[in-house]
Amino acid sequence: MEMLRTLVSRCASLFRSKKLDVDLDDELRAHIALAMEEHIQRGLTRQQARTTALREFGGVAQIRDSYRAQRGLPWLGQLGRDLSFGLRQLRRSPGFAATAILTLALGLGANTAVFSLINALLLRPLPVPHADQLALIQSDRSDNQRSNHYFSAPMFRAIERFDTRHEAFESIASFHPSPMQLRGSSGNQQIHGELVSGQFFETLETAPRLGRYLTPQDDQPKGSPTGFGAVISEAFWQTWFNNAPNVVGSKLIIANVPFTVVGVMPRTFVGANPTSRADIYVPLSAEPIIDAPYSMIDSGYRSIWLQIIGRRKPNVSLQQVNAAIQAASNTILDESIPDAQQKKDNLSHHFLLSAESGSKGYNFLRSEFGKPLEVVLTLCGAVLLLACLNLASLLMARAASRERELATRLAIGATRGRLVRQLLVESLLIAVLGTTAGLAISPIISRALATLLLGRFSNMQLQLDTSLDLRVYLFAALLTAFAALLIGLLPALRATSGDLNDHIKNGSHTRSVRERHRLLPRLLMGSEVALALMLVVGAGLLATSLTRLYRTGLGFDPKGVVNLDLDMGKQPLHGAALTHWYQAFGEALSHQPGVETVSFDSITPLAGSMEAYDFQTPFSNGSIQIDLNEVAPNYFAAMRIPMHEGRDFKWNDTKASGFKIILNESAAKVLFPGRSAIGESIKMGKDTREIIAVVGDTHYVSIRENAPPGAYVPITQDSEEDKSSYTAVVRIHGSASPLAAAARSLAARMAPDIPAPVMTAMSSQLDDSISSERMMAMLSVFFAVCALLVTAIGLYGTLSYATARRTSEIGIRMALGAQRAQVVALVFGENAWVASGGCIAGLAAALLASRVLASFLYGTSVRDPWVLAGSVAALALIASAASLLPAARAARIEPMAALRTE
Repeated sequence: MEMLRTLVSRCASLFRSKKLDVDLDDELRAHIALAMEEHIQRGLTRQQARTTALREFGGVAQIRDSYRAQRGLPWLGQLGRDLSFGLRQLRRSPGFAATAILTLALGLGANTAVFSLINALLLRPLPVPHADQLALIQSDRSDNQRSNHYFSAPMFRAIERFDTRHEAFESIASFHPSPMQLRGSSGNQQIHGELVSGQFFETLETAPRLGRYLTPQDDQPKGSPTGFGAVISEAFWQTWFNNAPNVVGSKLIIANVPFTVVGVMPRTFVGANPTSRADIYVPLSAEPIIDAPYSMIDSGYRSIWLQIIGRRKPNVSLQQVNAAIQAASNTILDESIPDAQQKKDNLSHHFLLSAESGSKGYNFLRSEFGKPLEVVLTLCGAVLLLACLNLASLLMARAASRERELATRLAIGATRGRLVRQLLVESLLIAVLGTTAGLAISPIISRALATLLLGRFSNMQLQLDTSLDLRVYLFAALLTAFAALLIGLLPALRATSGDLNDHIKNGSHTRSVRERHRLLPRLLMGSEVALALMLVVGAGLLATSLTRLYRTGLGFDPKGVVNLDLDMGKQPLHGAALTHWYQAFGEALSHQPGVETVSFDSITPLAGSMEAYDFQTPFSNGSIQIDLNEVAPNYFAAMRIPMHEGRDFKWNDTKASGFKIILNESAAKVLFPGRSAIGESIKMGKDTREIIAVVGDTHYVSIRENAPPGAYVPITQDSEEDKSSYTAVVRIHGSASPLAAAARSLAARMAPDIPAPVMTAMSSQLDDSISSERMMAMLSVFFAVCALLVTAIGLYGTLSYATARRTSEIGIRMALGAQRAQVVALVFGENAWVASGGCIAGLAAALLASRVLASFLYGTSVRDPWVLAGSVAALALIASAASLLPAARAARIEPMAALRTE
């Protein structure tokens, strides 16, 4: 308690130091005056009395300093003086200061930006009370490598009943993101919504801003007695209702059914999935309305679609929850799956339910991008280390020019520790300024990275909150301390070592041979070159892999193709009438300017998923699973998929004309080995279909893998009850903007009940399908360019300092007859040996480290000789350019001018 009181007193004295100084001076004068009076009374003159009093009292300045040290925080004043001196030193060398700050800003900004993404994906808890009590339910089977977080509606209800019996949770809920068709003043619009069970908001313990949230009474097959309720987000309340205070009780027409707004959630509420923020929350029981004409609830145990989250009771641990739910797994399975064969299959694969921490909510992007982000963060760390090595080399060379100054300060009483602290404060100042600049640019970088990552999920309206929070600031602070020590400690220790007299006599103008050939600066520069080469090799491998991915035969030509997504579920047409609508809509689109060909498909290439069906022929060995797509006439012409033999579908290929099918080349070889498939019949479920053509293979899921066997059936033979939503595939020349406007106008006129079509370019879908590879390749190339730039600056700066300090030696050499070419070779040779050694070490390290990238490469070996040779050549070119400039400057030194510098 006494220590705390003392600390508070010392801190308080900092804010009234002037008054305390005045009081101290008054007290000192009073003491001296009393002593003088005593001596005057003893018979001394006033001058003698003053001299005697001062001699007896001691040094006034020393007493004043001692008192100030005792009353305040002397280290703080020392730090302030060191910072002031450091700022003056940086102002004296603006070029060095700008280079150092920008170099660190690049490394620190990139690291902070990537950490912001990792923080958003992996670290940040949900902004709800007691998030640590949340738990996510998952299922495991021995035939699955990953846990499954999706469940059927019957299994969710069975887990709810389990919780009622075992009381492991305070509440348990399920949720599912779902686009919702909302009727507005200008027609139907697609809104990002979420289906939630009755205890969802209770589980997340977030009070609504207005009204109430949904309860189990709302989650009934027909809603509450007053109908279906809906909860909206604050952002939706502001944009749709203009912040109307009487919004509770308002009606929303969703999927042609009225919903009553019962509450507004605050802006901080993000739901259970922080990347999928809904505008509207409706009861889970409304799913048949939202997804009409389909229903996952009615599909029962066959539809796996719900995520489940629960809030543990305060006295129940996650281990206890796991023990209870694992013991009840077979009971829950028995209650939720009536099919005996399905139940037996799950039991044979050791079906097991478990719970994991749900403090961060559910986010499938963690498994998708966790490993790529770790690799990117490693690359960022390498860039930061490179920047620190570069600055350490520059500071070491710069500190050598201050040896006389530092030696003089040591000679007049400064300790070595005091000088090391001063130099470290200068390094800390550079690190803090670099971190500040890095924090300023990191949000821009992190937003760009998030956009790149989420590109392939653009239809899901995902978002990442990469804002800076306490964890990011702590990470930046740790990086600042690390950078300050790394760039400042070695130069500080080296600058304050050595012979004091020699430093004072010789200063920075002369150096002994032993000094010039010290190992440490060469090791730093060699390490810098080696690290830069590793980054360049990694960038070369990833860039080459990405190039080869783009050159992979897709099986179609994406250039000039745009997709128009149509949502036909809520309009009245179905079956043949809907097929005629598609034909008419395609015909109207084909007459628009710039349109070459129009068709439709159910699954767009590179969309990331396909549906497989069992096919059987007399020539196949049993049933074979083949990927299936539904397409319209002219599809292969629109996509420029080569047709090897046979004919395309026609609009009159209806069920009455017989079931038709087209196989791709791989499917034809598997189903009809060694013979032509044209005219043959194939069994698909209960139907027998005639094969009318064989087309080229096309990548639908991933361009990294070989195109699988696939088949196409015409949309004209769709079920009479279906309201299938297809995508219009349009090949155009010129700008797509006029087509987008025309498509919206046509859709509004021909089907006023559907939302406006969403247009995407096929080339963008190609980019999005390899977004991870693009992100890693682009960032690695960016970091490699930065590494080359930083290395060039480091080699140039270090050699420039070293050359400037050898001015007199070079002058003597030239006075004794050395030619300019010999001087150039002498100076250039020093960096050449360092660069060569660094390249050899870096090449060996790159070959070892590049194995980490093996899983990210496509069609590229980690020992690709062209990449390795090109990387070494690029680094050698940069090192040569950085070395030649100081060497050429040294060759222009005039001997007499150089000798006069002594």
